Amino acid sequence: MRAVGKQVRVLRERGGFTQKELGDRLGYSEDLISSVERGRRTPQRELLAAADELLDAGGVLKAAIEDVEAAKAKARVRHPAWFRDYARLEREAVEINDYNCHDIPGLFQTKRRILALYEMRKPLLDEETIEQRVISRLARQEILMKWPPPMITSVIEESVLRRPLGGREVHREQLEQLLRLARMRNVELQVMPNDRTEHAGMGGSFILLTPKGKPQLGYTEAQSSSRLITAPEEVRILAAQYGSIRADALTMRESLALIEKLVAEL
Repeated sequence: MRAVGKQVRVLRERGGFTQKELGDRLGYSEDLISSVERGRRTPQRELLAAADELLDAGGVLKAAIEDVEAAKAKARVRHPAWFRDYARLEREAVEINDYNCHDIPGLFQTKRRILALYEMRKPLLDEETIEQRVISRLARQEILMKWPPPMITSVIEESVLRRPLGGREVHREQLEQLLRLARMRNVELQVMPNDRTEHAGMGGSFILLTPKGKPQLGYTEAQSSSRLITAPEEVRILAAQYGSIRADALTMRESLALIEKLVAEL
């Protein structure tokens, strides 16, 4: 923001405008122009585009718009306190193994599903908190596109895929996103069918995560509380359970076929 502000100041001075004159021409206050130039306020895309034209910047300010928007979104990422340690480790992960018995993993959720989940939360969350949580969860998904990407395996209960949280349209969009993600080379997605008579995951959802250059660890959460598991024996037990869960789940091809069938039924 300071770098963009300096560009605005240099271009303004080159054009012979005072801060007040520039503000008057663009429809903004002198104080706002001053704050933008000092990097204390985030310039709106409309301001940058208009200033680029007025100051004959040749596209320099327009080219910064997307980076400014991305920086603004990143600055608004605020995870709940009980989740921050895991979020930090997740950003460094080279491998993530996720068993979820009641929801779609956060890394796979669509924006509309995330919004629906927070809007139905009890006790109710205020609008600012909801917006912040949606932005934060979407920001986590950036690791799916980085290079090299982490290897991600996931087992989701069939019952989760049949529950249309957020409504049928939101649910269809979510299932279609799962199909797209499951076709990525670094993602292996399986479904645990409802008809299994034995299940190694009856203790609940958990994640096995391997940060780069560090030992694998476990993570569990429930009712806005969480636990990072670093004791080698406990991590070993979770890993053994996860192996059994994957063995009992549908194969990746069978899982894709089931999800495609569920989409067709909506």
